[in-house]
Amino acid sequence: MSPPRDAPGAGQESVWDYPRPPRLEEEPRPVRIVLDGATIARSAAVLRVLETSHPPVYYLPPGDIIPGAVSAGEGRSYCEWKGEATYLDVTVGDRREAAAAWRYDRPAKRFAALAGFVAFYAHRMDECWVGDERAVAQPGNFYGGWVTSWVVGPFKGVPGSWGW
Repeated sequence: MSPPRDAPGAGQESVWDYPRPPRLEEEPRPVRIVLDGATIARSAAVLRVLETSHPPVYYLPPGDIIPGAVSAGEGRSYCEWKGEATYLDVTVGDRREAAAAWRYDRPAKRFAALAGFVAFYAHRMDECWVGDERAVAQPGNFYGGWVTSWVVGPFKGVPGSWGW
């Protein structure tokens, strides 16, 4: 059973209006990611995945990430919609965040445009920006959504939400 939903205001989206299975679409706002004081990624060619009860997950093309910032990490996971994800380590100088990003090298056909694009866990980065707004991590540290003022929940990941 889903929880009571927050009503969206003007210019907002409710994550409860997002589809299941998820939808892939272009993000019109640029995205920027900062780790250890360095901008490691900046892109205006971002894709976002929208799924019921989750804030958007933003995927950046690998060419918009500074060389050497992401490398093969340990671990894999499987999404019933997108396929198998591989985890990536994110490194700047002496700082390394293990398995702080992921990508789908061979996503399911419906998500083919995601191939090679990289998503980052906001709670593992110092700053994640969508347009001029600093995003915060989706609750729970497992899911990779970014919360901004234009999305309302409640969001999966909070205590008690496992069965949503």
